[in-house]
Amino acid sequence: MVQRMAVPNGAVMALAYGMGMTVLRRRMSSCSGSGWFSGKLPKIVKAGNPVLHHPAKQVLPSEMKSERVQNIIDQMIRVMRNAPGVGLAAPQIGIPLRIIVLEDRKEYISYDSKEEIQAQDRRPFDLLVILNPKLKNNTNRTAFFFEGCLSVVGYFAVVERYLDVEVAGFDRYGEPIKINATGWQARILQHECDHLDGTLYVDKMVPRTFRTAENVDLPLAHGCPKLGPC
Repeated sequence: MVQRMAVPNGAVMALAYGMGMTVLRRRMSSCSGSGWFSGKLPKIVKAGNPVLHHPAKQVLPSEMKSERVQNIIDQMIRVMRNAPGVGLAAPQIGIPLRIIVLEDRKEYISYDSKEEIQAQDRRPFDLLVILNPKLKNNTNRTAFFFEGCLSVVGYFAVVERYLDVEVAGFDRYGEPIKINATGWQARILQHECDHLDGTLYVDKMVPRTFRTAENVDLPLAHGCPKLGPC
């Protein structure tokens, strides 16, 4: 059974949705970087690399404003936007630090139908940079939607996520921040924070929903949960 409104049309970075499926497949098949120290965009690390499967390290307060950390943040933003994507965690470019960046632009959302946007509770938000994020759920309500990841290129699966979360941490300049997020932004935050704990979406997916990008619109297997809020 396919509920088109519940399937994200998007390019995927860590958790990224924005372009149509045709564009998505092209982007995911050609996505690459060119090395951390080469002056070009860093490569996106793929599943199996240990940096994606071990907890990342805290950014020391004394390091938050350092040139090194600021350069890492700038590179992360460039990679995310180049994908294009709505989120990225530092381990995805091979940096084992607890840093995430995310933003969801009107441009990305415009590729989805009004029904999809409403079902996903998706709204644009400006760039967020969070160091040492700590996430907690504000509700026990959850929803099932497809997710993808450029560290697991070309595949999607349904993942259950909380609908309302709070994330506390520090901005790029070391100032405390707290974000209360709902709907799609909450999903993005959970996906990115998972990366910092060495967890990929495939570790939490509904196994029988796992599929290639070209098959994302095909009916779900019998017994799979209905897409959308529970």
